[in-house]
Amino acid sequence: MQPIACPKCDSSKVVKSGIINGRQRFRCKSCSYHFTVQKLGKAIDKYYVVKALQLYIEGVSYREIERILGISHVSVMNWVRQYRIKAPENYDYRPTYKIFNHAELVNFMTKNSNLKDSSMLVTELGDKYMVIQWERFKHR
Repeated sequence: MQPIACPKCDSSKVVKSGIINGRQRFRCKSCSYHFTVQKLGKAIDKYYVVKALQLYIEGVSYREIERILGISHVSVMNWVRQYRIKAPENYDYRPTYKIFNHAELVNFMTKNSNLKDSSMLVTELGDKYMVIQWERFKHR
């Protein structure tokens, strides 16, 4: 556990001073300021934040990102808003994705039919790999 410091004077000379709303209260011996320590909450690894934003930029929907990464679509929306990410508007292409383990990815990449007539991006996704491909919409 890291030492607690006073948010007012940054002194580490603090003592416990009761409990308020289920949270420990402290008093600084240097400046007599009373405070409680902020809750840390559940933090999501930055790796998943970056992956979620990459997928959003590639055109994958919030709900699909939720299914792929197991992170709430609301969290993804909040990150998009927080980092002011704008997805490029390109209605001529749509992304499709597949998730493979290493052996499946090698098998997929050795077939020439999978490499023709589409753009593709391969990205690591934990211990798996994701292949995102773009195919043209067929206008009728």
